Amino acid sequence: MRRDRAPGPGRVAAGLALALLALGAAAAPPDWLARLSAVLPEPQRARLQQRWDIWRGWSPAEREAYARRAAAWDALPAAERAQRRERYAAWQALPAAERAQVRDAAARHAAMPPQLQQAWRARFEALDGSERRGWLLGPALGADYAALQPLLAQVPEPQHRPLLQALRALTPAQRAQLAVLAQRTPPHQRDALRRELLATPADRRGAWLAGRLQR
Repeated sequence: MRRDRAPGPGRVAAGLALALLALGAAAAPPDWLARLSAVLPEPQRARLQQRWDIWRGWSPAEREAYARRAAAWDALPAAERAQRRERYAAWQALPAAERAQVRDAAARHAAMPPQLQQAWRARFEALDGSERRGWLLGPALGADYAALQPLLAQVPEPQHRPLLQALRALTPAQRAQLAVLAQRTPPHQRDALRRELLATPADRRGAWLAGRLQR
């Protein structure tokens, strides 16, 4: 017997868009939206109100276009939606300078002949899956991901952002040193190594790395 599943985020987005489209330019949120807002946690309630305010400022054509995009998103396979969410979250986490580098690379890629674009795509697809995902971390860490992978595997959520910030603050030479150290460290001791790295002030991490490698 098939169980009804709770709608996913894409389905909720599409349903919300279509419902709002039917409502037209109502000045106040409908009753069902107010009831939903009342039971949401504060961060989600604030986002819902923000989106409602944006929606009210759109023209009918803009609302229709959004409804079509939301419906198209909901029609994607769940795996594709998950991949796109992951890429979007990774993009949002990149520093501004690395976003600019990625935009420049995208422009250069778009200007390449189709055969060269296909060659680069084939080269990327030939990489190991974990290495492909590593490039989501941006140009700097993506280049070092394979070497740093032992340190980046199974990172506890509270450490994730601080660790990426710490790695981006290191020089390429320091990241290479850290990669050697991570590969020397037994798997059961790598969490302690990450904690030690994060506990070391940024301006002392170079000396810390040199000292750890000499042990």
